[in-house]
Amino acid sequence: MSAEQRLLTGRAWDDFCDQLKLAGRAIDRFGDEPDAQDRAEFYRFLTRLVRNGCERFVENCEPNRPRLRDVPWRSTINFQSPDQDHLLCEFDEAREYRITGNRGTVPYFVMAAWNAPIPRDHAARDWAGEGFAALADFDVTRLNTTGFLQSDAIDFDAEGNFEVWVGGAERARNWLPLTADSCGLLIRIVHLDRANEREPVMRIERVDGTASSPIAPADVASGLAKAGNEVLGYVELVRAWWQERLADLPNMLRFSRNLYLSNGGVADRHHAFGTWRIEPDQALVLSFTPPETETWIFQLCSMWQENLDCYEDGLGYVNKLRAHYEPDGSVRIVVSATRPALDGGNWVPTWGHVRGGMSLRLIKTETPPPVTVHLVQVEDLAREGWGYLDNAQALMTGEVTA
Repeated sequence: MSAEQRLLTGRAWDDFCDQLKLAGRAIDRFGDEPDAQDRAEFYRFLTRLVRNGCERFVENCEPNRPRLRDVPWRSTINFQSPDQDHLLCEFDEAREYRITGNRGTVPYFVMAAWNAPIPRDHAARDWAGEGFAALADFDVTRLNTTGFLQSDAIDFDAEGNFEVWVGGAERARNWLPLTADSCGLLIRIVHLDRANEREPVMRIERVDGTASSPIAPADVASGLAKAGNEVLGYVELVRAWWQERLADLPNMLRFSRNLYLSNGGVADRHHAFGTWRIEPDQALVLSFTPPETETWIFQLCSMWQENLDCYEDGLGYVNKLRAHYEPDGSVRIVVSATRPALDGGNWVPTWGHVRGGMSLRLIKTETPPPVTVHLVQVEDLAREGWGYLDNAQALMTGEVTA
């Protein structure tokens, strides 16, 4: 059956709904580990994935009308930093584009192109019946960055205006190459002091000047297939990361370039991931000395890799600008349900959770720092002070290559 027939007969819609049902049952794969709060957040996570998938692939993947769109509100997939905005542009095949705009006053941004395993006949096939096994051939979340362009390498005029060419023939400057299988662009806009920075403005257009056209049934069939696939893909991603890739890292952080790049990462940063599991009377204390870097941020997430609900209150993360530094330039971060009565340090509340993911990213730095991690009782730390850590057992994190 063709993509058009699948859409017009309702089969594409049914398959989309069946993929969502399959994703909803995936909570059973975690056994009894998720508590009531984790489960409530899982089902909300699903709604955000559906919203994100429809926004990306149904609304923002028209072949003749490229757009740069921010991700939907509160859709913080895969440890998304609260200090970053993500502009996305999806397309069905690589063409030549031009991005124009003004950088505002943000210190840094990076443009990246990526590909993913998307069969050419994806809109003409049913996927739900294959279950999660379908992700071996079709997975819009298995992103591979094929090229990137840092704002440091872009020419701006005196007012901050710029022009970048995407795809097409190679250019000496202001050029982001595409591969034949490129399926989208992501622009990461990095803020240091968001409240006092002027947002950049960016627009994208096809260079060939092709006019926009009415929506076609096959386009909607494609969008539904991709949107449903994104929900399945990210549900499987958080399961695999939690149960397999990060299972041996309780209360640790690991800088793994390969793990970061496996999901559309850009090699302009070092990014450590780990899981945390602490009881309400415990505290996780992380200590490190930030190297020279554009910016850094430590963030706490749920087991679904979402930012905690307290982020809008300015809690749940510590960054380069807001951090309290020790006299020697080091940083202490305390993760706990309640704040210990201590001077100094940086408190990150668990916000009712006893488990989740965490990350530390450092943008534009050569080598990540060693991080010392202590798991202690809150009352012991409060009673003895920071000196208590000198005799407490510590874990060290480090860079790995696999």
